[in-house]
Amino acid sequence: MSDKKIKIGIIGGTGLDNPKMLKDYQEIEVDTPFGKPSSQLTTGKLGDKEVVIIVRHGKDHLIMPTKVNFRANIWALKEAGCSHILATTACGSLRQEIKPGDLVFIDQFIDNTKHRILTFYEDKVIHTPMAEPFCAKLRGLLVESAKDLGLSYHSKGTMVTIEGPRFSTKAESFMFQKWGADVINMSTVPEVILAREIGICYQSVAMSTDYDCWKDDEEPVTWEIIVERMKQNADNVKNLFLKTIPKIDFYDCECKNTTSEVEV
Repeated sequence: MSDKKIKIGIIGGTGLDNPKMLKDYQEIEVDTPFGKPSSQLTTGKLGDKEVVIIVRHGKDHLIMPTKVNFRANIWALKEAGCSHILATTACGSLRQEIKPGDLVFIDQFIDNTKHRILTFYEDKVIHTPMAEPFCAKLRGLLVESAKDLGLSYHSKGTMVTIEGPRFSTKAESFMFQKWGADVINMSTVPEVILAREIGICYQSVAMSTDYDCWKDDEEPVTWEIIVERMKQNADNVKNLFLKTIPKIDFYDCECKNTTSEVEV
């Protein structure tokens, strides 16, 4: 175990932003060089680990995906001392075997966004290796915990992130399947990229809520369906985090040593 300080950031949403899940919690307003983050930071302890929670779309879910200040959110967690991030996200399933209610521990992404700032670095060129964008060590711990809890999960999957706020057309949904995507959302990119740029281990926990719109015998996705299924799954993810976070005992990781700098 490393003697460097471990602090866990949670990027949460519906059902996962309750400060009462933390002991001795405090709510802190912060600012960053990139503006205000989506919400205040909630800090506290979960077992023997220090935890910081931020709510990606704001406390009342009023920030649409394109308008999320991803740079401020990740920077705020870094400045708060976070060494690892567990990020929850709703997703649509592009595969028959990934059923609504299943958890997917993402290992790859496809960027289909169009209007987002993808880097912290605007005054110099930074080439960040992205072959393995998510933290394999965190993913392994989550898989172990999900198995122990008897949850329905998939140990890996490719996420395609679209711009939103609209949902996909059926033609797009079929196209993403052919690209090799397993699930679809509006938030993983650029979050995972920014975390890697500044050396934070990042792992996404995706909660399947629907079959997007490709499946003719299923109702096409609506926001109401997503919210209801996120609420249903919130306890599973909370229990997953309660079991996993105390196991996080590593600091040194490939995630923290992957930025290659070229100035032009």
